Amino acid sequence: MDEPTPAQPGTPVHWFEPLADHLGAAYLRYSFTMGTEQEVGFLVDGVGLGHAAGPAGSPRAHVVDVGCGPGRHSYALARRGFRVSGVDISARFVELAGASAPPGAVFVRADARRLPLAAGCADAAISLCQGAFGLLGGPGGTVDGDVAVLAEMARVVRPGGLVVVSAFSAYFQLRYLEDGDDFDAELGVNHEHTEVRDEAGAVAPAELWTTCFTPRELRLMAAAAGLTVRHVWSVAPGSYVPAPPEIGRPEFLLVAEVPR
Repeated sequence: MDEPTPAQPGTPVHWFEPLADHLGAAYLRYSFTMGTEQEVGFLVDGVGLGHAAGPAGSPRAHVVDVGCGPGRHSYALARRGFRVSGVDISARFVELAGASAPPGAVFVRADARRLPLAAGCADAAISLCQGAFGLLGGPGGTVDGDVAVLAEMARVVRPGGLVVVSAFSAYFQLRYLEDGDDFDAELGVNHEHTEVRDEAGAVAPAELWTTCFTPRELRLMAAAAGLTVRHVWSVAPGSYVPAPPEIGRPEFLLVAEVPR
């Protein structure tokens, strides 16, 4: 099986789901979502996602988008000729993604720690902008939850394929810690109290739990998931570049390969 199957009844409710329910399509109005085309272009041309997926980015190359949200990266990949399986814990986001999906993109609700895909069915897997990786440190989460996500991504990708995740930088978070944020030094999780708006502009209070990482942690976690690290770069939304790790950019981009 190389297409996702729907999540079974009883999939645990994640703290992000009520937030996504309120946001709906308004999620795509936030500034961090505006760099989609640059990010995907860099993955295809700069990272070699197309090369890893097949000769010259074969139109049938299969990419799994883990924590796909309303589907912005999936859409951009599908428009470039990739076949995309988008997975998200939010039923609302999956509904939005599927409503106007381009040819070649399908979406399903599932837990990123238990992807409903066969082993080795995909040519690459991505999880960008804290779509899934980095959101497991809140209520009901576990310390090793993000390793489980990496391991699942590695499982569904064929040998020689790529696993690419973005991760929030612990260095940046602590350097620019905002008033009201509560950073758990033991777990590396930043707890933020904020507000979000829906499509009509209605405001609702929200809490966010974002796990932050160092490059060393990402390398160790990738190794624990059975991956071979190619790169860890410092990036920002809409500005993915092959820059070495530093403290002035908010995210790291981990590029790893499933061993042959």
